[in-house]
Amino acid sequence: MDFVVGQRWISQTEPRLGLGMLIEIDTRHIALSFPAAEETRTYAKQSAPLVRVHYQQGDVVNTREVEHVTLTEVHEHNGIIHYRGFDARHEMVQFTEMDLDSSVLLSSPKERLLSSQFDKKKCFELRVATLNHLNRQHISPVKGLIGARTSHLPHQVYIASEVAQRYAPRVLLADEVGLGKTIEAGMILHYQLHTGRASRVLIIVPESLVHQWLVEMLRRFNLAFSIFDHGRYEALLEEGQENPFETGQLVLCSLDFLVHNASAFECAKAAGWDLMVVDEAHHLHWSELEPSAEYRCVEQLAEQSEGLLLLTATPEQAGISSHFARLRLLDPDRFFDLSRFEQEEKGYQQLNQMVRSLQQDPGSLGAEEQRLLTGYLGGDVDITRVLAGEQSVDTLIDRLLDRHGTGRVLFRNTRQAIQGFPERKVIPHPLPQPELYSVGGLDRGVEALTPEAGVSEQLWLQHDPRVEWVKDLLAGLKQEKILVICARVDTAISLEQHLRLYKGVRSAAFHEDLSLLERDRAAAYFADMEFGAQVLICSEIGSEGRNFQFAHHLVLFDLPLNPDLLEQRIGRLDRIGQTETIHIHVPYLESGAQEALYRWYHFGPGLFERSVAAAFAIYKHFEEPLLAALSADDPVALEALVTEAAAYTSGVLKAQQEGRDQLLELHSCNKEKAAEIIDRIDEQEDSPELMAYMESMFDVYGVDSDEHSEHARIIMPGDHMRGGHFPGLRDEPITVTFSREQALSRDDMHFLSWEHPIVVESMDMVSSSELGNACVVTISIKALPPGTLLLESVFTASTVAPKYLQVDSFLPVTPIRFLVDVTGKDLSAVVPHDKLNAMSENIRRQTGQAVLKQVRDEFFLMLEKSTAMAEKQLPDILLKARENLEHSLDVEIERLVALKKVNPSIRQDEIDFYLARKELGLAAIDGATIQVQALRLVVNS
Repeated sequence: MDFVVGQRWISQTEPRLGLGMLIEIDTRHIALSFPAAEETRTYAKQSAPLVRVHYQQGDVVNTREVEHVTLTEVHEHNGIIHYRGFDARHEMVQFTEMDLDSSVLLSSPKERLLSSQFDKKKCFELRVATLNHLNRQHISPVKGLIGARTSHLPHQVYIASEVAQRYAPRVLLADEVGLGKTIEAGMILHYQLHTGRASRVLIIVPESLVHQWLVEMLRRFNLAFSIFDHGRYEALLEEGQENPFETGQLVLCSLDFLVHNASAFECAKAAGWDLMVVDEAHHLHWSELEPSAEYRCVEQLAEQSEGLLLLTATPEQAGISSHFARLRLLDPDRFFDLSRFEQEEKGYQQLNQMVRSLQQDPGSLGAEEQRLLTGYLGGDVDITRVLAGEQSVDTLIDRLLDRHGTGRVLFRNTRQAIQGFPERKVIPHPLPQPELYSVGGLDRGVEALTPEAGVSEQLWLQHDPRVEWVKDLLAGLKQEKILVICARVDTAISLEQHLRLYKGVRSAAFHEDLSLLERDRAAAYFADMEFGAQVLICSEIGSEGRNFQFAHHLVLFDLPLNPDLLEQRIGRLDRIGQTETIHIHVPYLESGAQEALYRWYHFGPGLFERSVAAAFAIYKHFEEPLLAALSADDPVALEALVTEAAAYTSGVLKAQQEGRDQLLELHSCNKEKAAEIIDRIDEQEDSPELMAYMESMFDVYGVDSDEHSEHARIIMPGDHMRGGHFPGLRDEPITVTFSREQALSRDDMHFLSWEHPIVVESMDMVSSSELGNACVVTISIKALPPGTLLLESVFTASTVAPKYLQVDSFLPVTPIRFLVDVTGKDLSAVVPHDKLNAMSENIRRQTGQAVLKQVRDEFFLMLEKSTAMAEKQLPDILLKARENLEHSLDVEIERLVALKKVNPSIRQDEIDFYLARKELGLAAIDGATIQVQALRLVVNS
């Protein structure tokens, strides 16, 4: 290369610096200034990664003074290029290359090839593969539903699909405990955020659940929420933030924080939210005359949020008044009168009886019941045809579901309806009350449930019989995995250290004082069936959000007073899909509060061996005498209380069974639709394409990838990583798995799906950059003359539209490929893309640059022909996109309009959203243009 000061060059390794100007030359080095980037680079003369900028006659360029100059004359004098041309006003302009605009970025495929910049074939192949995969993801019917690290449970998948696709959903999630309301909410959030329906989310939970939600959202859904508390709020104010809540898109905070910090509450109200989630909403006390401060806080925030998800106890647990209070938060215009609501609900009880009759024997319906059904349905369904067997009973039930008063805003699944849960067997282990506790008064009262809190660590580890009992249990169940849960962090830490250090037990601790990474490692060590821990000793967070389904023995080192917490503990093992009986070991100290609580739980409500939805309500009913029994030494009174609780529970369960809302259960889980969705998700996941694609991605970007196991890889930054950055990677290696099954048992692995941030962001990184958009390769076909040229081009129909419109569902990134020769003949059908990949080889850079200079005219001709063919296809592509959008949205609009006539729960703003989405979506499609995404020049050698 001949270098002259003043020449313009482009850096092949840093094209975004713009046009560089040669400013200094010595015997071995050259220096370039890049005015647009205000940076300078020094290169070795012999190996400078530079390409000379040499425009040709007919090119349109900008100078520092004049824009849009069409070149008519180009010549070189003393190593400097001189240009002449006409500007937009047809006035003659003369200048040298030193006058060129430095901010020009030659990033389009055409510009890069004309300036002799091109990438290796693997980059081009990755780019085309990315476009193809984006196309499949955009049109996928399960888009937004495949990214969660969860089992595919039909009721969860159905609720997520049904709710998440709505505009600003406002619903009540009221599944029984253990059925995964948190997961359902997370799946809805993931869908809404992934598809652009929402971008700002506020989660409000009790103080004790903040950490659980943070971990659950990150580990299962890759959603990184920021915890807002007093400390963070004050720190942001000190930094000068006017509204700290506007600094985060995904915010998590406790209800207590908002209730007791008026300033923070006002800021949260003013911040504006697309979606708000409230957990434990049944604890928001409400009455018509005096709602609680907590209820008023949520009510005012709910008015400011577009969407609202309330996670709550079942209506049966909460009671009719409490249930109405929750619905009132969702839609105060619809649910404004408690007495009127109670009358509606009574009417639906009668309707439920008829649904049961229809399901069992349609012919059993009497004349009065037929008249009532006709009144419910209007003229939509001919009852007589259904009774005669001429029309499906399912059609009739579907119409009833559409009219169900709270059906559209309430989802409630029960264990009885879902089924698939294992048997639970309680094994009591009465142990003598040690003098350490009885003498110190720690055998009675609530304090006796965790008596070790009142003495030194050394004393209780030495004298509490539960410690030695745990060691003996582990020795007797050497081949089993055992989960131990304690109420207190200190208890879990002390017990684990004692067993590991002094008893030689393979154990791990799991508590809130550990970092997320440390907890994942502890869980992974416990999950390792060959070399892992036999026992995992947890604080109460061990019963929050983790799945230890591979274990079948649960030790309740102490008993919680809250029955819902007891069910959560058991629920770590008692899960859908668990194939073994769950053995629940209860070591309790005799003649004291621990024995009293065990007897009340087991022989009263019977909570160890079955899940009772109304457990908390039953507990509240007996709370006062139960607390008294824990403090008293009166076995007779205790047995009377237990007997009374058993009879009361039996009555509650009978009433619940008789009052089961059949319509609501049908609405909350459409098993056929759920199965169809799961099949489509499985179809995507069973394909090996993602792993192969990401291996190509790692290779191109210089990410080191080593095999961990069949479906897992260990990835880390390579020494020569392209751009110095890769999504999701820091300095430390991370382990990723492409297997959902493996991900569910290994919390320490990232579960890579098509919706994982690493995959999504790396695909965006490829498609939004110039990587692979220009390429030169050689082929060797003896039947073709040497020097034969082909141009492979890939186009897409592109438009700009807000993500929430989801225009890409109707106008996806569909690659349009051509392979033309110099005559303009398209050979793409004869030589498919994959075949050409296999035939082609990289070309030496200097050779490629020489070829590009020689075949400039032929290249222009082939590109012109390819572009014309792509433009010819555009009207048909846009027509199909318009038809798809109109059909899809018209169906939804017509359905909602029809439903609104018979069901007041349909909100007008939902209908308005779809009408606006249709109008804006059609306008975006009409504005689409053909864009060239990648060009590959093929030279036969």
